Amino acid sequence: MLALALAIAAAIAAGAGAERRFGKRAEALTRRLLDAILYVALPFIAFFVLARAGLGAGGGVGLALAYVVHAVVGLLAWAIAARVLHLSPHATATVIVATIMVNTGFLGAPLVNTLLGHDELDAAITYDVLVSGPMFFLVAFAVAAAFTTRGEPAAARVRTFVTRNPPLIAVIAGLAAPDALAPDALVEIARAGIIALAPVGFFIGGVQLAAEARHTTLRLSPPVAVVIALRMVVAPLLLIAMATLTVDVPDAYLVQAAMPVAVNTLVVVHAYELDRAIAASALAWSTAIALAGGLVVAVA
Repeated sequence: MLALALAIAAAIAAGAGAERRFGKRAEALTRRLLDAILYVALPFIAFFVLARAGLGAGGGVGLALAYVVHAVVGLLAWAIAARVLHLSPHATATVIVATIMVNTGFLGAPLVNTLLGHDELDAAITYDVLVSGPMFFLVAFAVAAAFTTRGEPAAARVRTFVTRNPPLIAVIAGLAAPDALAPDALVEIARAGIIALAPVGFFIGGVQLAAEARHTTLRLSPPVAVVIALRMVVAPLLLIAMATLTVDVPDAYLVQAAMPVAVNTLVVVHAYELDRAIAASALAWSTAIALAGGLVVAVA
């Protein structure tokens, strides 16, 4: 766990250093890396992992429960941000998006592999692809669009959704594909790929955090505290409670439910001109808390 924490910290520091030294060129590099992840790496991983993923009763019910958890914490985020804190629509959307977007890929999967072992990695990746993926590609963008005036005609949005979501197409293909289309060698490469992507993801996060820090202060404001509480406390406790009343779910799901704000939150925030200060602060604080918590668990 210490090695994982150090690797993540080093990747974030490298990204931040690159942004300070190279500025716009570093940001351009991160856009190319995100394209490679979106159009090449994630579809490959999603297809070959899901082609072999066996969802038993606990796994399938656990995924359904995870969606219930996301719906509940998302609604709570909206109620607190809009009705209690009286935030603007853009800030409210940011709080909701940051709450429902979880870093189950770049941090959750490596953390599960470290704490629970390689046998739980498939469950962790399945959760990332079938829960966190749709939360990003479907729900987060829909929430951002609903709270802003920016948009395009319906037909154009549908075309964009299909053409810019290759991981979603890979998910559908992977769930439908027989085992014969997923040879052992490629499945193992896909499993290793999600671990190998972690440093790249946190390098990108470091670049984006450094860029945002030029314009905002990464402070623990009330909206940020709300995101962290809902994302890292309420969500996992709710999943545990519902699992106790229904069926046992994979331990990997419980770890994934407690993960911090996803790096891709900044992508949605940028696309819809949401509140960058809340998003960047929530990402920085929640990631630091997750790494500290993981170290405590590993030592204990």
